[in-house]
Amino acid sequence: MSAEAASIDAPPQKNTYKFDVKMSCSGCSGAVTRALSKKEGIDTFNVSLDKQEVRVTSGLPYDDVLDTIKKTGKEVLSGSVVAE
Repeated sequence: MSAEAASIDAPPQKNTYKFDVKMSCSGCSGAVTRALSKKEGIDTFNVSLDKQEVRVTSGLPYDDVLDTIKKTGKEVLSGSVVAE
């Protein structure tokens, strides 16, 4: 097997993203939870209303995950890739 073929078969790299999202109630956090649970390619996520924080582990690009959260109408104050 060539090195090129091996890279094609390799699973996508998983990244953990952290977003600071303005959420004022359980309805807000519920909207984010529903959107992330429907998005294919997201492995795990945690939505914390208390911390105003969303953590996502996924093989998807950062911008795809960010767009999914923004589609809920919630304001994303900041976001970053978390070093594991």
